[in-house]
Amino acid sequence: MVTNRTISRVIGILRRASADWNAPVVTEMAGFSRDPYQVLIACLLSLRTKDETTGPAARRLFALADTPERMVTLTTAQVKKAIYPVGFYKTKAQTVLDVSQRLLDIYAGRVPDDIDELLTFKGVGRKTANLVVTLGFQKPGICVDTHVHRISNRWGYVETENPEQTEMALRESLPKRFWIGYNDLLVAFGQTLCHPTSPKCSVCPIERFCEKIGVERSR
Repeated sequence: MVTNRTISRVIGILRRASADWNAPVVTEMAGFSRDPYQVLIACLLSLRTKDETTGPAARRLFALADTPERMVTLTTAQVKKAIYPVGFYKTKAQTVLDVSQRLLDIYAGRVPDDIDELLTFKGVGRKTANLVVTLGFQKPGICVDTHVHRISNRWGYVETENPEQTEMALRESLPKRFWIGYNDLLVAFGQTLCHPTSPKCSVCPIERFCEKIGVERSR
């Protein structure tokens, strides 16, 4: 079982192994630009969309407009065309424009660095708010998506029923120095080895620590 006594060791092992894994697309983009606005928009585009679709779509959009000021000069049709075929691209195109206009109207074009403030924006949930805070501002936050929720429970490190409960449990138990990188690491781990069904336990570098909760079959 992964516990508070072993979590540092587990994360260290995963960090060394992750050199050969693909980083989540939003994290890759943050590596090129730490602009909180671009992180926010990329996050909004990434919802219910595969990374291989999100990355090119975000780059096409930012080639047209990479600030709120420039974004609101685009038409809805232009945004739709740029981000297609991300999931729900018609709705997301309007969300991008609405969020950009609100930033200009209320925040002088600057993305707030507070999770609760970000949650007041259309389309922004806790996952997106935490990603913006951690990737855009390098402030402590814990982004919990399906990978983080599933793997943290599979290890036995938390015992929760949904991502929001997982975030709160991790805020209580996970050392703060690991908060920012925890999502990136577990998403890459989940995409590479710790799959939802039939995880690759035989080649997992931390197999001996894992309780395998909910695992019915593995490779």
